[in-house]
Amino acid sequence: MEKQKILLVDDQSLFTESLKTFLTNYATDMEVTGSCTNGKEACDFVKSNPPDVILMDVNMPVMNGVEAVKIIKQINSSIKIIMLSTYDEDDYVRNAIMSGASGYLLKDLSPTELIISIRALKSGVMQISPSIAEKMIKAKFTEDAETILNQSTQEIEVSHAVEKKLEWMKTLTKREREIFTLIATGHDNNEIAEELNLAIQTVRNQVSTIYSKLEVKDRFEIIKLANQI
Repeated sequence: MEKQKILLVDDQSLFTESLKTFLTNYATDMEVTGSCTNGKEACDFVKSNPPDVILMDVNMPVMNGVEAVKIIKQINSSIKIIMLSTYDEDDYVRNAIMSGASGYLLKDLSPTELIISIRALKSGVMQISPSIAEKMIKAKFTEDAETILNQSTQEIEVSHAVEKKLEWMKTLTKREREIFTLIATGHDNNEIAEELNLAIQTVRNQVSTIYSKLEVKDRFEIIKLANQI
C-alpha cells in the first residue's frame, strides 16, 4: 500500500518533531516527507515535493497558514490541508476553510485522533474539531437573531423572519434535526448512535434520509449548510 506523504508546517520545531516521531511510529500508512517553519517555505516545498496532506499551523512568521493555503491550492489543488491551531476564533476558521483547507483542528486533540482525521480525508469529509463547529453554528444563530431583532421590534415579524430563514429545516423530523445538529458539530455515526441511544444502522439510514431531503452528498455539505443558517 502506498503511503500518504505528509508535510508538517509549524514554527515550533519541538511540536513538529514530536508529531513526526508519532506519525512515523504509529501511522504505518503515512510518511513525513518534510517540515517547514512558515507558509512561504511550504509554498516553495510543494512545487518540487508535492505531499498528499499538509498539517499547517495558522500563526507563523513570514507568511501565515491561511495565506499559504490560498497559494498552495493554486499550485496544486489536489493537496489536502488540515489547519492545526491553538486558536478557535471564527475568523481564523472561516478564512482557512474558504481558502481551501480541508479541516481545522485544535492542537489539544490526541495524536490518535489526528491520525484518524488524516485518514478520513480520503472520504472527502471535512475535519473540524467538534467544539469549533458547535461554536460556529451557535455564533451564526446569535448573529442572525441580533440582525433580525435590529430590523424590527415586533415579535411576529421576528418569528416570520426566523421561520423563513430555517424553511429547509421543516423537511426534517425532530429526530432528523437532532442528527443533523450532531453531524454539523463534528460527530460521526458511532458517536451519534451513542448520544441518541440508537442502533448504528438506524443512524446510517437516518443520515441517508437527511442527505436526500437536503440534497447534499456528505458531511462537509451538512457543515456548510449549517454555517449558512
